[in-house]
Amino acid sequence: MLEVSDLHAYYGKSHILQGVNFNVAEGEIVSLLGRNGVGRSTTLKTIMGEVAPQGSVKFKGKEIAGKQSFEIAQMGLGYVPENRDIFPTLTVSQNLILGMKSTKIRGRWSIEDIFNMFPILGERADVDGGVISGGEQQMLCMCRTLMGDPDLIMIDEPTEGLAPKIVQQVAKLLQEIAKRGVAILLVEQKLSIALKISHRLYVMGHGTVVYEGTPDSLMQADDVRAEWLEV
Repeated sequence: MLEVSDLHAYYGKSHILQGVNFNVAEGEIVSLLGRNGVGRSTTLKTIMGEVAPQGSVKFKGKEIAGKQSFEIAQMGLGYVPENRDIFPTLTVSQNLILGMKSTKIRGRWSIEDIFNMFPILGERADVDGGVISGGEQQMLCMCRTLMGDPDLIMIDEPTEGLAPKIVQQVAKLLQEIAKRGVAILLVEQKLSIALKISHRLYVMGHGTVVYEGTPDSLMQADDVRAEWLEV
């Protein structure tokens, strides 16, 4: 579904991505792991068109490198940024409605689905997004993207700074997303979460992929974890 080949990206003269290669199949959960600063978030931004790409990015067989972000989103690629970018002066319900591509065609997700999975958002339905807690904002940001009915969703650090109870809820949501046939490309700092829910893992270092494998194979690769993941 998503094929990234020899992807390069720059911030000014800084060469951030240096030939990234990976793929995500339909309905698959794939995690990008690595220490801070290795290019994981830049990879998502480059795929989404927020950073100028050099190389190939194919989504559902079509080249999207060089397209505008809104064009990529309309093709069915969702993106949840790290900064929980909701509309703070709009209510929870209004934020969710804005995520919909169409109010006439029902996709995989409805507002009722969201409120059933996260009753706390239902309780906050008429509350402004800027007033709810950080954990609730993270859930709202993810759910708003789901309302656009993406075929693949890229999620950047969804559990960062969240309480353990909320982390488990986010993990449960990610698994539910995959059950509904939506592929996931996940950037996650918590190795335990990535190992629990991912089908495959890629480890990044110095702007490129240095390891590919399953959660089980990574747990046995002590040298890889020591060099590229552990602090």
